[in-house]
Amino acid sequence: MRVLVIDDDEELAETIAIGLRRERMAIDLAYDGESGLERALVTTYDVIVLDRDLPRLHGDEVCAGLVAAECASRVLMLTAAGTTEDLVDGLGRGADDYLAKPFAFAELVARIRALLRRAHPAVPPVLAGGGIVLDPARRYASRGGRSLELGPKEFAVLELLLAARGRVVSAEELLERVWDEAADPFSTAVKVTVSRLRRKLGEPQVIQTVAQAGYRVQGPS
Repeated sequence: MRVLVIDDDEELAETIAIGLRRERMAIDLAYDGESGLERALVTTYDVIVLDRDLPRLHGDEVCAGLVAAECASRVLMLTAAGTTEDLVDGLGRGADDYLAKPFAFAELVARIRALLRRAHPAVPPVLAGGGIVLDPARRYASRGGRSLELGPKEFAVLELLLAARGRVVSAEELLERVWDEAADPFSTAVKVTVSRLRRKLGEPQVIQTVAQAGYRVQGPS
């Protein structure tokens, strides 16, 4: 899952980013509305965590820009004001959900995951394929009943491949969805991570390489 956090409170934004990365999410940051909107329109994000009171471009205007561009990202709006009127106003401007500050981090994670499920309603909460069972909420994966000890990137790659349900996922898509903007597009990060993942999954191999296309995992079994 790739998330954009737009908040002018840099300390809070960094704290949120650290926590969400521990939840195996790829996080990008923007500290004002104008740069946040620019990032959101050039990169595909699953969820955008948007502070409402932003410099340079107000959060409401960021929402309006996303709607006008028909951006598919789900928007979770953050605000220091938590009245019913604020909630209605924020949702009316294009936000998908609303969270008042201060908030519990566990609630933020739950709201983000709920928005992801709404964005991809066909994806079940527990993924399966090739004898693998993966539960993103519990951060647990197993194959043939054997628990798998996976690193954050390995877990995220496997989650994306299983969610694709047999569709070929390109290395470019994996890099965009699993890594953040700091990733080098010419690096071998995807290849190395898939190689490590294959070793941990064991035999028979379940991740298939499709020449000049990408990777896939067979459907549920």
